[in-house]
Amino acid sequence: MTKQEKSLAMTVLMTPDMANFAGNVHGGSLLKLLDQVAYACAAKYCKNYVVTAALDQVFFKENINVGDLVTFYAHVNHVGRSSMEVGIKVVAENLTTHEKRHTTSCYFTMVAIDGHGHSIEVPQLELENDIERQLFKDAEQRKKNREELLEKNRAIRVDLPEGLL
Repeated sequence: MTKQEKSLAMTVLMTPDMANFAGNVHGGSLLKLLDQVAYACAAKYCKNYVVTAALDQVFFKENINVGDLVTFYAHVNHVGRSSMEVGIKVVAENLTTHEKRHTTSCYFTMVAIDGHGHSIEVPQLELENDIERQLFKDAEQRKKNREELLEKNRAIRVDLPEGLL
């Protein structure tokens, strides 16, 4: 049996086209890269096409500067029938000073789909050590929190009339 491919690291140089008006990397540029990393990690794990179902707990802890070398560390933390939680940690490195900073963390829920857009089953996650067991347990709690929040939001949703938009 082959070893599951649960982790992925991708490194990208932050370029001027990614800058916001303050001269730092734009949050939207970072979100796009995060989505690509989550896709690559989940697709590599299940060896299938995946789509983004949810993005939770994006914490922008520090700015990322143009010129920083940014590494995205992704790991499949939890697997359901067709969904996978991918946790991502972002570390920026100043290439002049070699200082490294943990700048961002988040969790993506990715769903494997077939060629017709229907969800398909993914391999069950093999938990190999205490860290992976803790990541799995924490992901289950986040899933429960997400479901509770969705239910609360459904209860307070207001349908706006056509002309109000």
